[in-house]
Formats: sequence, structure tokens, C-alpha cells
Amino acid sequence: MSDVKHTKLLVLGSGPAGWTAAIYAARAGLKPIVVEGIQPGGQLTTTTDVENYPGFRDVIQGPWLMEEMKAQAVHVGTEAVWDHINDVDLSVRPFRLTGDGGQVYTCDTLVIATGAQAKWLGLPSEEHAKGKGASACATCDGFFYRGKKVTVIGGGNTAVEEALYLTNHSDDVTLIHRRDELRAEKILQDRLFANEKITTLWDHTVEEFMLGGDPEALTGLRVKNVKTGEESIVECKGAFVAIGHAPATELFKGKLDIDDDGYLVVEQGTPRTSVPGVYACGDVMDKHYRQAVTAAGTGCMAALDAEKYLAELEFAEKEAAE
Repeated sequence: MSDVKHTKLLVLGSGPAGWTAAIYAARAGLKPIVVEGIQPGGQLTTTTDVENYPGFRDVIQGPWLMEEMKAQAVHVGTEAVWDHINDVDLSVRPFRLTGDGGQVYTCDTLVIATGAQAKWLGLPSEEHAKGKGASACATCDGFFYRGKKVTVIGGGNTAVEEALYLTNHSDDVTLIHRRDELRAEKILQDRLFANEKITTLWDHTVEEFMLGGDPEALTGLRVKNVKTGEESIVECKGAFVAIGHAPATELFKGKLDIDDDGYLVVEQGTPRTSVPGVYACGDVMDKHYRQAVTAAGTGCMAALDAEKYLAELEFAEKEAAE
């Protein structure tokens, strides 16, 4: 087994939240370690055009933005480690984390920025259509389909909210749902049914994302009526899969408070979890906004709170020693 690596602040995850926390922690002289995880850069590494991150007048690429965040964090004093944590012990201090290869990390404060993954339908054609018309975030990508026909797939709150949001850009939005009623809250359903720009296609599942043209792009969806088995084509330029997100919190079950949807519970208005010295930021605790810029903001908050916590601990230890 490798030697134990200790740091005052360890960041678990390397998306916008994780790198921002690291930048602030490094500038405070905490010499943080970032464990990048199995998907360094987080969801933005699978996003091509980014047009809503402040500071860039032209469209930028998601992977490039994450490379720049990492470079900035390393430049100001962060140590980046490519490892995957498979065990965490928050019952001891310092906290103890173990990587895949047996490397042990200990830390006085822990910032969890493991993010969340959008749930997809799992169709081979869907994978091929990602970035070519298939998306899991209307707020991120809806602008690119202004004036075009779009579809939303799902029946819960997320799907209805995505459909309503897309009416800001499109006059022709179709919500495709596999059942004959929605699971969304009634107030959202009322807004959906009252919006003349939205059509609901009941009892249908998506069978295929259809691509064509040069350059290749989404042209429509092949759908099937679950009651009759009849198949048809829904033409569209953008298809937004809105069947929920899966936060990466498996590692913390039984160790931190987690809500019914699997998100880490934090004290309202803060990144503080149920264990003092442990902070959560980004999509792992945010089920509402899920944006790169809000993730970065909560990463900043986590680092500032961790710095304050460490200063209070140091003060308390000095007083106890006197």
C-alpha cells in the first residue's frame, strides 16, 4: 500500500464546482488535493458548445473550459490526482479515503463535488445523436434550437419544466410521454396544458433518434404507441431527454444525510453537510439549477466555509494548549 497522503482540504470531483473550490482553497494557502475521479472534468467534458458561461463573448468548448479551470487550479497550488475513491470513512478525524489502487488520503476538511449524471434512454442511436440534436439540458442547449421544432421526452417535473422553458425559443414543442398521464406537480401540468406552443404525445416511447444531412444532425424521432404498437415519425431538430438525474452519492450512503432523490442534504443556503468539516457543492447537492456557473458558485462557498472551519479549529487547539 502507498504512503498516506494528507491535506488540509481534499476535493472529490473535478467539474466546475471541484476546480473552483480548489482555486479558492489554494489561494488561501491550504494546498488542496483534487481527486479527479473516473470522469475528469465532469459533465462539461461531454458538452461541445458552451454559450452561457460568463466571460466569453464567443461560443467555447466544454472540454476546453475544464482544461483551463484545472490549469488555473494547479497554477495557484492545487495538486491534481487521477484516482477513483471507493471507500470513505467520515467517522474518524482526519477523514480517511481510499482509492482504487489502495492509496489512502486523509484530510481535515472534505469538499464533495462528485456531480450527477443525466439519465438517458439507453438507445444506441441516442448515443450517436448526442451533440447532434440530442440533449439532456434545455437550459444549456435550448438556445441553439430557436425557431425550430423540438421535443421533450419524459413525464415528471423535469420534463414539464424543460418543455415550458423551450417555449422561450420555439413555437413548436412536443412532449412525448410513455403513459397517459403526467407525474409532474399539478401546477406545472396546468401551465403546460395552458401553453399553446406545447403538444403532448401520450402513450409513446422513443425507439430511434434519426439523423441525416451533411453535417449529420437530428431530423426526427421514430416513436411507438405502447397500446397499439403502431410506429410513426416525429420530426424535430432538437430532442431533450428529461427523465431525471442520478447524483453520484453511492459512496456516502449511511455516512451523510441524503434526500429521497439521492442528493446530499446541505444546510439551507450553505454547502455544509450533516458532518462538520464536510461540504457538498455542485450537482451532487443541487437538483434545481444544475448549471456550470451555479456549480462554480457553490464550489467557492464550500472552500470559503472550509477555510473558516479550519481557522476555528486551529484557534480552538491553540486555546486548549495554553
